[in-house]
This record gives sequence, C-alpha cells and structure tokens, in this order.
Amino acid sequence: MTGRTVREERINATRQAILLAAERLFAEHGVLAVSNRQISEAAEQGNNTAVSYHFGAKADLVRAIVRKRNEPVEGLRIEWLKEIGDSPRVRDWVTCLVRPSADNLAALDSPTWFARFSAQVMTEPSLRDIAVEESLSSPAMHRILDGLHRCLPELPDEVRAERSDMARQLIVHTYAERERALAEGTPTPRASWQEAATGLIDAITGLWLAHVTES
Repeated sequence: MTGRTVREERINATRQAILLAAERLFAEHGVLAVSNRQISEAAEQGNNTAVSYHFGAKADLVRAIVRKRNEPVEGLRIEWLKEIGDSPRVRDWVTCLVRPSADNLAALDSPTWFARFSAQVMTEPSLRDIAVEESLSSPAMHRILDGLHRCLPELPDEVRAERSDMARQLIVHTYAERERALAEGTPTPRASWQEAATGLIDAITGLWLAHVTES
C-alpha cells in the first residue's frame, strides 16, 4: 500500500465519520442548532475546523449527506423502474416513488437517522432547496415523474404541483415519524418498513387520483 493510498483512506474515514456524526446530530437537534465544534467532537476529531476543512459551509455538508444517502436509493429506483416497465397504472409509479427509500432504510443498521434528518432539512427554508435539487437531479426520478404524469394527462398543472408537494411531505414525515418511534421503542402502525411503504402507496395513489373540485 502506497503512502498516498494510506492518506486517502484516512481522509475518507474522517469524512465518513463527520457525515455520520452530522446526520445524527442534525436529526436529533435540527441543522441550525448544531455547531461544527459539536460535529467534530461527535466524530472524534481533535481539530474543531475539521468539518469546514473537509466540507466547507454547513449547506455543503447537508448536500454531502443527502448525496451519500441518495446514491443507493437511485439504484433501487432503477430496479423498480425495470419492474414496472411502461405501466399505465398510477399505483406502479407511486410505488417507484415510495418503495426505494423504505427498502434503503430497512437495509441500514439500526438506529437510522436519515429519515429524521430529511424532515429537519425539509422544514428549514434555507436548506429545503438542497434536498429538492438533489432529488430532482436524479435521472430515475425524472422517469418516474414523467411516467406518473402520463397517467394523469387531464390534471391541471397547478393541481399536479400541489399534489406533488403533498406527496413529498407525506413520504418525508411518515418515514421520519416511523424512524423516531423505532428509536424510542414506541408502537408503530406497521410492522416493517416495507409495510409502512405499502400504507403510503395506498394513501398517495388515492391522493393523485382524487377528484379535483373547481374553485
């Protein structure tokens, strides 16, 4: 092993430790309430400037966490897209939206933090756009949304945007509440992440197919 490889591995290990510590602290306390010093201490870094050295501003750190967690989810989306092909059913496209995140959370070691981290980011106006931008940068996500919209050609654009935002909120906060309940050992409505996803798919499919009342 070369000296350069050893150094690169050490840097990568430091970055991963910072990402994990920041994800947990942000999930527990909110992004703006946590300092770089607290993250460095939780990541067992002696240098309080480690966070800014490796990631820059807090927004860049948030984006790095989102990208780290979205990478496996993107692979799962692609697998679900292969499964449904060119389906004409709204439920199939909603499944592609909902199921990959649940499958990924189920595969992670417990306790998980990313669902609560996502909820914290989505409720902070200065950071919300980061999560939305990263999600919409996914080619698989674009295919899913295109497929969903093809199934609902009669839906007005403003209603489509409204329901898309509603669905996003449902997914983020339902998974965050489930993750919180699992961490605290309190009862959950569904026994597994997969069953929780099924409940969400039922609800969001109904949301997309709901009658539109003219104002």
